[in-house]
Amino acid sequence: MTRVSQAVVVVATLMVGCGLPQAVAAEADTTKAETEAIARWVAELGAPQFARREAASKALLEAGQPALGPLAAAIRGRDFEVASRGTEIVRDMLAADDTVLAAEAERVLEKSAEDGGKAARLAAAALDFHHVGMAASAREELESLGAVFRERPFVEQAGIEAEFATGWKGTVADLRQLARLRGLTGVGFHGVRLDEEALAVVGRLERLERIELFGTGLSDNAVAALAAKLPAARIDFRKGGKLGVGAVAFGGPCEIRTVEPGSAADQAGIRPGDVVLAVDGNPVADFDGLTARVAGRGQGERVRLSVARGGAADGELERLEFEVRLDAW
Repeated sequence: MTRVSQAVVVVATLMVGCGLPQAVAAEADTTKAETEAIARWVAELGAPQFARREAASKALLEAGQPALGPLAAAIRGRDFEVASRGTEIVRDMLAADDTVLAAEAERVLEKSAEDGGKAARLAAAALDFHHVGMAASAREELESLGAVFRERPFVEQAGIEAEFATGWKGTVADLRQLARLRGLTGVGFHGVRLDEEALAVVGRLERLERIELFGTGLSDNAVAALAAKLPAARIDFRKGGKLGVGAVAFGGPCEIRTVEPGSAADQAGIRPGDVVLAVDGNPVADFDGLTARVAGRGQGERVRLSVARGGAADGELERLEFEVRLDAW
């Protein structure tokens, strides 16, 4: 029996003797007894005697979920000894068999790491250590829910990218597992609706280099806030209209290299080798320019592409005009 339970039994027995129904008495004082005991143990984390600090740590760990709120407040407090011990206790709760307790403990550490308090680095380190052990199972779980992972063996820095398309069946809670992955450098959401909570999960992935947000329903302000939070990441934001072409995005003419079968571009008559000159009369210098022009357009909207096409008998380029009705991501 834990110390909290012992205290509850004593108080409940006294109240029953005063005439209150036993169930009501126990329920009424369980919360009160736990709250008072937990507050006392949290204060004891800063006690001058090592034995008292150790005993308080053990008691708080045994208390479990009811101790998380007070521990979160202690971690954000001014006393580094209390904050660091509180972080260690919450870290130990990550290994609990109770999955709800483990998940809530993880959220406490995430918030503590974000808040930048005295124990922020300790909280971040505890999360990193925990995530290393959880990386393999996290990837397997995300893949089972529809996420697709791609290795990116670049010379400068190898990494993996995660893509979430219309086959994604997970929730915001599942997206939290991205933080457990090692070497994650990019994420892409294609046709997946995101809310502020989901965007906050992405905003905690500080090592990201590239983020694709295609047809997510996010506002310009929400994406701007994400960009401010992750200034090192390149964010490709598109409202929802999809053209369905690929090209080399390193400057030079906007020559189409690939056209997705059945895509809006394919149905309009765009071919590989075509060079896009303008969108709705606005000149396009390269593929990035084409992407920027289409990014702000939604599903079902129409755009006019001016294209130069080779293959004429006299060797001259033929200038063609195409009206394209954009698909959805």
